Amino acid sequence: MTRTALRRPRALVVSALAAMTVVSGCGADVESSTPKSAGEQVTVTNCGAPLSVSGVPDRAVSNDTGITELMFALGLGDRMAGYTTYEGKERDIESSPWRADFEKTPSLGTAFSREIIAAARPDFVFAGWNYGFKESTGVTPDWVRSTGAVPYQLTEACRQAGTTKRGVVRPLDALYADLSNLGQIFGVSGRAETLTAEYRAQVEAARAGAPAASAAARVFLFDSADPTPFTSGRNAAPDQIIAEAGGRNIFGDIDDSWTSASWEAAAQRDPQVIVIVDYGAGPQNTVEAKIKQLESQPLMAQTTAVRERRYISFPYAALVEGPRNPQTITALAEYLRSQGL
Repeated sequence: MTRTALRRPRALVVSALAAMTVVSGCGADVESSTPKSAGEQVTVTNCGAPLSVSGVPDRAVSNDTGITELMFALGLGDRMAGYTTYEGKERDIESSPWRADFEKTPSLGTAFSREIIAAARPDFVFAGWNYGFKESTGVTPDWVRSTGAVPYQLTEACRQAGTTKRGVVRPLDALYADLSNLGQIFGVSGRAETLTAEYRAQVEAARAGAPAASAAARVFLFDSADPTPFTSGRNAAPDQIIAEAGGRNIFGDIDDSWTSASWEAAAQRDPQVIVIVDYGAGPQNTVEAKIKQLESQPLMAQTTAVRERRYISFPYAALVEGPRNPQTITALAEYLRSQGL
């Protein structure tokens, strides 16, 4: 790929990253947690089951950047014993509106393991299925419970009954549910309600300029390919981000969260725009490398999006459930309108 050919995607990446810094509620001037009286208990619904928490947790551990940013958006950095993340999430922290909170909060490394969690002595562990909770590692809600800590599951990643498929409510409803639940658990319900109102208003404003559903642009979420493309089904945050921005996720008929598809299916559905997940670490994970992969893939090379080079990129944390979602919708909506879509 020539230097000239890369100029347009680079400009789009800069625009999308800049938009991520406008998210409201960056962790400053928020109400502090209100300690509950001794023995006071709050019960919320988490993944369809009641979850009871006594007192206000003060040694929370979270996994992954989007999940950790939910804590920071609610002003709960002082309630955290630490967070873990994964290799390749440098772009998330670098672009985060809560970068200062990441710097102040203990980083527990890149392994969400029993040993790391136990060493932090948490009373509250916030993760999700495939966002840290996995039977293969032994880190499950049941194990967390056995240590005496409270396990809280990311609602976007709740498992469907009797299956390992994820997603039981629409992605933004998952975000609002988690804000409400965390607000109640940590005594910051007012803050949670304010954020939810702001996010709903942002989404409504972005949706106002969207075309009718019948005219929605076909959008392909491209995370990676090894060798088949990893993308978003209808239960992952990108599906609703795309829909609220005025597009249509080409894999919105898959009843799952983040999942694998095929190049044949992606090409057959002829996307008009491709949203690329920017991890920012390693030569194979750069946006330019992913664009080169798309353009060298024989089937994808014939699609409208690749022929017209309609690419836009966002950091990973902007595309999983988290407080960046509303601004991601706004940025994607602006891009689609700029392309006449």
